[in-house]
Amino acid sequence: MGMTMAEKIIASAAGKEEVRAGDIETVELDRLMSNDGTTHLTIDMYNGLKHPRIADVKKLVWIVDHNVPCDSVKTAASQKKMRDFAKAHGIAFHEGEGICHQIMMEKYVRPGELIFGADSHTCMYGALGAFGTGVGCTDYLYAMVTGHSWVLVPETLRFNLRGKLREGVTARDFILTVIGKIRANGANYCSMEFGGEGLGGLTISDRASICNLCVEAGAKTGLCEVDERTLLYLRERGREPKHVFSPDPDAKYREVYDIDLSEIRPVVAKPHFVDNVVPAEQCSGTHIDEAFLGSCNSGRIEDLRRAAEIVRGRHVAPWVRFLVVPASREVYLQALEEGILSDFMTAGAMVMTPNCSVCWGSCQGVIGAGETLISTGTRNFKGRAGHRDSFVYLASCETVTASALKGEICTADAL
Repeated sequence: MGMTMAEKIIASAAGKEEVRAGDIETVELDRLMSNDGTTHLTIDMYNGLKHPRIADVKKLVWIVDHNVPCDSVKTAASQKKMRDFAKAHGIAFHEGEGICHQIMMEKYVRPGELIFGADSHTCMYGALGAFGTGVGCTDYLYAMVTGHSWVLVPETLRFNLRGKLREGVTARDFILTVIGKIRANGANYCSMEFGGEGLGGLTISDRASICNLCVEAGAKTGLCEVDERTLLYLRERGREPKHVFSPDPDAKYREVYDIDLSEIRPVVAKPHFVDNVVPAEQCSGTHIDEAFLGSCNSGRIEDLRRAAEIVRGRHVAPWVRFLVVPASREVYLQALEEGILSDFMTAGAMVMTPNCSVCWGSCQGVIGAGETLISTGTRNFKGRAGHRDSFVYLASCETVTASALKGEICTADAL
């Protein structure tokens, strides 16, 4: 019997010809990413070891992105600890360059790799055909000092895509629709595998948005089939695949979903759960206090371009704060060159330095009690973006931008 993409990547990392869902395999990691959310805890545990060592420092990538610029003395201390340790051990270190997952996509990830990241949205790397998954500090430390870890081979949900997204509909609308359909536990410890002719019409940015949110359905990872678009993205950045794995025709799936992308419509995830998904028009007229365009899910140049087309010649609604946060320095510079940032600022938006910002909810743009945020962030749980009695709606870059201009939730075609 054939194997899925996830099974092939794990088999390769385990040095085996074949693995099956439910197997527990010892694997060699290709990369280990950590950010300032928890790295200081990993360092403390490392320093407590009897014989501390790093198995292969070339595999480590550390990124400061959650609180940039630093927001408190406590945060300054934890980031200094991370900075000093990375410098002392020669660890690849990025600060002020953007969000960890975007940087990993731009500079490191290759198809066929198995990557652990100390952040739940590491599954985004599946956009390039890599098995990325989030782990906690203890698992990260073990992999850091040994170079290995264990993986329970996941079952796979297969999504066969056909057709094309309609004008005004985004890949984020698609994945939120999927999460609303299968629910927050619908893919628990599974791989979500995306393929079919419809995948070819989706950009790498689209695929990143899709794989990034797979964890919100409980998935271990998300994986897109590798195609010429993937390989072009790599070549433009001077990288080659480690392996190009395609699922076998007789691979075994837990479920198979056939989806016509042309049937997807703009949607909104209502508070306080990502799977509380409804058609966007059901939220029309909902007052907002703040709008956020950014995060590892939606802060790429394609998102900013779509949003800029909407704001040109218009202005942010009175009493609404509209925060625009490019996902990386590369995105920021490109948007600057194209005049996109001027479009936002002329419209009354606040353009911020590349970082996690409102999605993380601990520094920029925190909302107060009773306030409502519409966001391109990853989560909308209680207290995610500030006060526990605030409200977070999740939507696409187009819906968020249109809502910022109108002062209430609406889609771009309603302006």
